[in-house]
Amino acid sequence: MSISPLMPVYPRCGVRPVKGDHCHLIDEDGTRYLDFASGIAVNLLGHSHEGLIGAIQRQAETLMHVSNLYGSPQGEELAQRLVDKTFADTVFFTNSGAEAVEAAIKTARAYHQHEDGDSNRTELITFTNAFHGRTMATISASNQEKMHKGFMPLLAGFQYAEFDNLESAKALVSDKTAGFLIEPIQGEGGIRPASDEFMHGLKAMCDEHDLMLVFDEVQCGVARTGKMYAYEHYGIEPDIMASAKGIGGGFPLGACLATEKAARGMGFGTHGSTYGGNPLAMAAGMAVMDAVANDEFLAEVTEKGERLRSRLEQFIGNYPDLFDFVRGKGLMLGIRMKVESRPFFVHLRDNHQLLTVAAGDQTLRVLPPLVADDAEFDEFMEKLSAGAASFHPDA
Repeated sequence: MSISPLMPVYPRCGVRPVKGDHCHLIDEDGTRYLDFASGIAVNLLGHSHEGLIGAIQRQAETLMHVSNLYGSPQGEELAQRLVDKTFADTVFFTNSGAEAVEAAIKTARAYHQHEDGDSNRTELITFTNAFHGRTMATISASNQEKMHKGFMPLLAGFQYAEFDNLESAKALVSDKTAGFLIEPIQGEGGIRPASDEFMHGLKAMCDEHDLMLVFDEVQCGVARTGKMYAYEHYGIEPDIMASAKGIGGGFPLGACLATEKAARGMGFGTHGSTYGGNPLAMAAGMAVMDAVANDEFLAEVTEKGERLRSRLEQFIGNYPDLFDFVRGKGLMLGIRMKVESRPFFVHLRDNHQLLTVAAGDQTLRVLPPLVADDAEFDEFMEKLSAGAASFHPDA
């Protein structure tokens, strides 16, 4: 056999973690890595948070899975807490971000295809350089050809506008438009926050034409930006929102949140999930909410983000040929580079035991656990500085 037992869809690197310790990962050979990737914005409480581990252990001893044929006291409790903390009136739990976006797409279409709606409104306007997942619907919602290759034909029902360009979005609105699907801060696209003007313009068009404003907050949600969800930075509310990644702190969990109005088409039999909302996932989600869904923790994330951003902005001036600028919110930061970011990301990982994440638009993503503090930030800056000093982009 020439194919590997693990289907070779990832070009896996030589780092092979077997243990986590707060903000570090430990390889099978004992090497310690500072983890400022957080499993791509997932491990927001680090790798050894007693509250999260304890909640999962206690629930695993009690009840892990029963299916959604039965009442769910655990799901009801977490859903109520999310409703209390957000714009939403109702929640559907999933196992992943892509599933949460799929549920959001279905909810937006079902709103219009409801008996009181306009069944011609089937198209969602999405945006360039977006990333919404790897299912057929979510790759169809992206304009990135690298994700399309080999999987044609794409699913119909998506139009692509230019990100942060209101006129581009306006030009695509028609009698077929069901709504907009957008990341308030693009993650894979390069940690690019949408402008206030753009977001308020989309909201105004949705209000004017009775369209659904659908936010993909899979990466930017759950305290990552210093707000419980990033829409709060803009002073507007979506109709539907997909959440995942940090919401389970490392346990697979996603959620589609919606207003009562937006969810009018999602009645009995319209959607489902075998594992979604299982008691073990709900225990993880509750532990995350216990830790992050309070003003004190969110203020700390904001303050830490400002400190780290300030240090990065001072630092990059030492390497004007390598770094361009820093952008993002809270502890969702991106360093835009003047060269491709992937070779530098590999250099930091392999030579300086620093884990970050490469992204589009020549951007290096800095996504530390939200529990990181000065000791970890000092170590990060030391490793980043050593990495920059020893990096030769043309080598």
